Amino acid sequence: MQVGVLTVLLGDQPLEDAVEYLDEIGVEAVELACGGYVGDDHLPTQDVLDDEDAQSELLAVLDDHGMDLAALATHNNPIHPDEEQAEADDTQFRDAIALADQLGVDTVVNFSGLPGGSPTAQVPNWITAPWPPDHAEALEYQWEVAIDYWSEIAPLAEEHGVDIAVEMHPNMLVHEPHGLLKLREATNERIGANFDPSHLYWQDISITDAIRLLGEHDAIHHFHAKDTKVYEEQARTRGVLDTQSYGDVADRAWSFRSVGYGHGEQHWKDVVSTLRMVGYDGVLSIEHEDALASPTEGLEKAVDVLKRARFEETPGDAYWA
Repeated sequence: MQVGVLTVLLGDQPLEDAVEYLDEIGVEAVELACGGYVGDDHLPTQDVLDDEDAQSELLAVLDDHGMDLAALATHNNPIHPDEEQAEADDTQFRDAIALADQLGVDTVVNFSGLPGGSPTAQVPNWITAPWPPDHAEALEYQWEVAIDYWSEIAPLAEEHGVDIAVEMHPNMLVHEPHGLLKLREATNERIGANFDPSHLYWQDISITDAIRLLGEHDAIHHFHAKDTKVYEEQARTRGVLDTQSYGDVADRAWSFRSVGYGHGEQHWKDVVSTLRMVGYDGVLSIEHEDALASPTEGLEKAVDVLKRARFEETPGDAYWA
């Protein structure tokens, strides 16, 4: 397994400087954002798509530091009820798939997207309960929209030889493993998970059980290493559907944390071991969103934990069996 980084946290630096720093702290792979909510500081799609010289320059920067390009990220909402935004996000997503193919990258990360609750809706609607009945009807409509859209994306991904890693994320239609499997079953095996445990912890989902469930279907295409801490004192009165600012850490029921600061090192060793059990031996891509740590300090602490937790070598035969 490689320790990687989604480079958004270093977006204020030129890519060459960011990669040099990441190499120095022991990072082996990068995930580059190319649009959507994560921005495109290090990979503006339209500057690189169909431009062999620009692509060669990009790959040379990575090669100079022995850095692998693990995935492209374009987190957006291509099924947004606003047609103009949906069209722009869809174009960005399709361009990212084409660019991944041209760069020799086999994974693109995105959200499932989230429609409104009806054909006349103007904003997305995240439905978390089946009652009153109009919510269940709205959810059924949303899945129809999503399956129609993703039934076009799945064969496109197959055509380009690219896996789509859908990040299970609250405020998106697919926010937990069973929804991910529903979308995969309705499309093809190019559709799988970007397994980011930080969004599952506060939903009270067992991370190792979820890995095993998705692993049974060979449905984990990518992994984001990000932690979450649930603060029980606040959760007892607020619950976990917390709409306060992420920066208001002291009063939130839960917050994103650097790896090891929400759950201890033994937990992360269990996570890595379970990933290996189900056949995932890819990149552990660190995403830093800890309001209590600077980007570099939070990143370096995460690298430290993951380097001790991950496996580097192929397991040997069970000679004792």
